[in-house]
Amino acid sequence: MKRLVVKGLFLATVLIVMTPVVNVHAGAPSQIVIGHPACLSGKYAKAGEQAVGGTEACIRWVNEVYGGVTLSGRKVPLAYKKYDCESKKESVTSLIGRLITVDRVDVVFAPYSSGLTLRGAPVAEGHGMLYMDHGGANNKIFQQGFRYTVQTIGPATRYHEGTLDMIKKISPDAKRVALAYEDSEFASMVMEGAKAHARKLGFDIVFERTYPKGVTDLTPLLSALKSAKPDFILGGGHFEDGQLFNRQLADLNIQTDCLSLIAAATLPAFYEALGSMAEGVMGPSHWEYGVTYSREAAEAAGTPWIGPSQDEFVQFFKQAVKDPDMVPDYHAAEAGAQVLAYVMAVEKAGTLEADPVRKALGELEFMSFYGNWDIDDSGMQVGHSMVDVQWQDAKRVIVWPEAAQTGEPCYPMPSFDEKAEGEKAIP
Repeated sequence: MKRLVVKGLFLATVLIVMTPVVNVHAGAPSQIVIGHPACLSGKYAKAGEQAVGGTEACIRWVNEVYGGVTLSGRKVPLAYKKYDCESKKESVTSLIGRLITVDRVDVVFAPYSSGLTLRGAPVAEGHGMLYMDHGGANNKIFQQGFRYTVQTIGPATRYHEGTLDMIKKISPDAKRVALAYEDSEFASMVMEGAKAHARKLGFDIVFERTYPKGVTDLTPLLSALKSAKPDFILGGGHFEDGQLFNRQLADLNIQTDCLSLIAAATLPAFYEALGSMAEGVMGPSHWEYGVTYSREAAEAAGTPWIGPSQDEFVQFFKQAVKDPDMVPDYHAAEAGAQVLAYVMAVEKAGTLEADPVRKALGELEFMSFYGNWDIDDSGMQVGHSMVDVQWQDAKRVIVWPEAAQTGEPCYPMPSFDEKAEGEKAIP
């Protein structure tokens, strides 16, 4: 691996002031503890619930099926210590400190969202604690020189690349794109990537604007967007604003051939909230049930495999959340895959000490039910590929890339008037 350089006076100060806490064990410990300041309430609670369910599902698989983590010639079970950070930055920093210094965890899983992940990274870094990022996609996290931060989710700049590739292929006459994203670290980075890729493909960007976090009315922005007459719309930020975006497009009867919203549209709660108005809406996803990652696919590719099959993961997830009707989405899958990456790295390193485990994570290449794993020298995930899903007849269907499709895209999607009359987004 290349030398990692710590940038910025703030991070350097944190490293000097804070005292490293290292868990040292004589031989194998009785358990390996994962710490997590989880988003169990607040604005990220929906994604947080999924992440906790996915984490618990894969911990159970490791303990019950895999037999535990092989360390010092023994099989050691995983344990999980979580607190509710309430989706608040100030809670994240204090809870990470508590997990490390009081609970003496062996690794910290970051909270959901780029902003919260970035807020907690200097604290983990200052303690020399491995900090695994399942829900922070902002490339900026990996431009700070953090040594111990490692990403499972893919980078934000790539979220809407597949959507643009799909439209370019299936609708060559579509030229005019509107970009409208939340003014947050994560969404702004998605917007930058979408803008660059749209220009690369020859699309005309006819509308480009952000809206504030916590917005309660998008009418002025959407009215201006309507005047730009786009062929399709890319945007969003998180669940609440994505839901509002879709609802007010319908209220204003703004027609578009395609609407793709990040983070929100892939959640089951999105359709539960919007019903038929969500028909045809798309979203980029890091994982969906039905993708073709399997032990057999890994063997064919000559790649190591670990973990449950997709069906096993779904079963363990439903048991973890105690809801047989809840379907895991990518927030659950990426958190679960993070457990598997950590297990492989500990076994490869033969220790729980952060530096050898971090080195092992950088050397790993493997496949799980979530897909491929490979990080670059900064810790950013570069091996995982995204898919695009669309709500069709109240179900999420993988429509891109073609190799992963579980159904054809419905393009253009039905108008809001048609959806109000009961028309479904069926190709």
